[in-house]
Amino acid sequence: MHRRSSRRRTALILSAAALAAAPLLTACGNDAHPGAAAVVGGDRITVSQLESRVNEVRAAQRKAIPDSRQYAQAISKSGGLTRATLHSMVLDRVLHRAASDARVHVSRREVQEARAGLVQQAGGEKALQQGYLQQFNVAPARIDDNLRTEIEANKLAKKLGLDMNSPQGQAEFWKNLTAASKKMKVDLNPRYGTWDVNKSRRVDAKTPWLREVTAGPSADGQSQV
Repeated sequence: MHRRSSRRRTALILSAAALAAAPLLTACGNDAHPGAAAVVGGDRITVSQLESRVNEVRAAQRKAIPDSRQYAQAISKSGGLTRATLHSMVLDRVLHRAASDARVHVSRREVQEARAGLVQQAGGEKALQQGYLQQFNVAPARIDDNLRTEIEANKLAKKLGLDMNSPQGQAEFWKNLTAASKKMKVDLNPRYGTWDVNKSRRVDAKTPWLREVTAGPSADGQSQV
């Protein structure tokens, strides 16, 4: 039970960083990264890949919430989904680099065992999927990927001898991710903000060619970001 609680605490810490509140922005100038939402360690996260991940969540929300009014409310509560998703995609890569540097690896069996335990704890697969969608904006098809990240973070903390229940342990954990982030030279497309290497998190860019807009779904239920 303690081990499961510790792993979930690590997941919540990562999720809190990914879902930090930020105003929605729309680009009005030329992109410095045509076709790329971010470049991490020389690898591109394309805009199409980002949009695909966001659409997976929106489709899952639409399926889980057939009532149009309730669906619109759910969309409004996750209006910053595009930026939060990009943050998660970048942070996952930074975490993986930090884990690899520490020789920490996660097996498929570990992911399967973790999922089986969570299914039992949640009271079924459907309940687990609903929980991840509502709490973390994770589509059902991405739960295993999310679990792998959670386990990787927990194993990294353990390898470093850190107590993630303490502020000191959390600070040291993020310090380790900062080191990995600097090595990878994270570079975001300005339309999605900038990457604060010292905090390993995305922040909104202060640029004159970006304007703030009100969050909300379009006529087809998609986010305006």
